[in-house]
Parts: sequence; C-alpha cells; structure tokens
Amino acid sequence: MELPVIQPTRRPEGQPPIFEKIGIIGLGLIGGSIALAARALWPSSLVIAVDNKDVLETAMRLHAIDVAADDLIVLAEADLVVLAAPARQNIALLDALDENVRRPAVITDTSSTKREIVAAARRLPPRFTFVGGHPLGGAAKGGLEHARTDLFRGRPWLLTPAADGAGPALEKLMEFVRALGADPRVIGVDAHDRLLAFLSHLPQLTASALMQVVGDAVGHEGLALSGRGLADTTRLAASPADIWKDIAATNADEIGPALDALIAVLQDLRRDLPEGDQLAEIFSTANRWRETLKG
Repeated sequence: MELPVIQPTRRPEGQPPIFEKIGIIGLGLIGGSIALAARALWPSSLVIAVDNKDVLETAMRLHAIDVAADDLIVLAEADLVVLAAPARQNIALLDALDENVRRPAVITDTSSTKREIVAAARRLPPRFTFVGGHPLGGAAKGGLEHARTDLFRGRPWLLTPAADGAGPALEKLMEFVRALGADPRVIGVDAHDRLLAFLSHLPQLTASALMQVVGDAVGHEGLALSGRGLADTTRLAASPADIWKDIAATNADEIGPALDALIAVLQDLRRDLPEGDQLAEIFSTANRWRETLKG
C-alpha cells in the first residue's frame, strides 16, 4: 500500500458533522475506537489517521478511516486533531503540529496523565486551541483489533482546558464527546493526575505486580488450578507495558504516594496475620467501598 490512501467507499448520509476533518494520530484501542465511532456517526466527515503502515492497512480493511498516511502533513486541513499515541509521544507530537496543520484547529489528546501535556501545549501557536482529554473507557487489551464503536458509551471523558478556558472549542469538543456516547466532565490538571493515580494507575501496577508474584511462585501447573478470583483480580495484567511506562514517568509524583499507601496497608496485614484484627477492619472497610463502586 502506497501512502497516503483515500478510502473509496461512499457512506450514507448521517448526522451533521461537528468537525469536518478529524485527524487521529495513533490507532490503538482508543484512537481506533474514536475513528470507528466518528466514521459511523458522521459519514460526511473525513477521518484521517496517521500511524505506521501495517496499522493503517488494518484500519483500511476495517473501514475505520477515510485517509491513511504515515506523515503528519496529511493533517494540513484538519479542524480537530486527536493525539492518541502514548503520553510522551503525544507531548513530542505537539511540536510538529505547527508546520503540518495549516488551519485553525482544536487539539486534544487521550493521555492518562495531563499536567505535562497541558504545560507543553502552551507553546502551540494561537490558531490552535488545546483541550486536554482522557476518555475513561478501555479494555484489558490494547490495539486496533480490540477497538469498537461503543467503547465510550456511558463512560466519563475528562477534559482539562487551560486555566483561561477554551471557549467555543471546549463546547464543540464536549458535543463531540457526547455524540461518541461518553459523559464529558471538566476537571483541573492537578486534580486529574491525583485522582487517576488512585483510580487507574495504582490498580494497574498492583494487578501486574500481583500476577508476577503469583506466576513466579506457582508456575504454569499451579496457575492451571486457579479459579475465577485470580483471573478477575489480575485482568489488568494483560495491558501493554509501553503505554504504562509513559504513564508512570509522567505521573510518578502522584503514583508514588498511592503505592506507599497500599504498601502501608499490606504491611499492616502482614504484621496482623496471627491475630486478624487489622484484617477484619480492612475487609469491612473494603466491603463498604466495594458496594459504593458497584452502585
């Protein structure tokens, strides 16, 4: 396949587009799901994707995009650019937008950490409006092959505009997010990174560490005896490491204290094993919070 490629198929009329030309850099689980949903919702919009050749070939076969290219210049006329690569790559991509995106555009991202990218986005030229974004929809496994149009349905989508706001751009992006089925919520960058350290980053690191400890201890034969409890508890351990290296690096000062809090509770449990008083208290508290989570 020579790049860029324009998908030749015609689609029926749908909703009036919020953005005419939607550029997505990175067609993993999140970027691919945005592409699939946008193409289904707004047939008259152009969905432009930038990634490596093999991913783009898959995307074209899935009819997930209209234009495929491995060069950012294809985004010249985009009025929305979604940075859906790993966190540090998204930050680096900001510096390449000025010479490639020629018209005024809304720029957003899907990174799980926000402080570094929002700070870096202040260097963008004034024709761009950056609104940080983080869809809280995902799956245990990443990659385009797991993308789906309903990934964001009923899920929060956190938006972190600059301190001076984003005006009409924020409103348009919120409308875009709602159309994808998500619930847009505005939050400050510091609050976002602190909250996600506990809600997302700590559970991921804990599940991966737990799976390593158990697997190393019991091996393949032991794991063959495990029940649903271990599988459910360690579901997140299937997540790709490259994405999480970037998340850890860009939110280390918030993830560190979250890990320390968990380690302290585990140490309490370790010391209390013969008596079980602390264990009973922790289990009781955990059960109450679990009921809230289920609700």
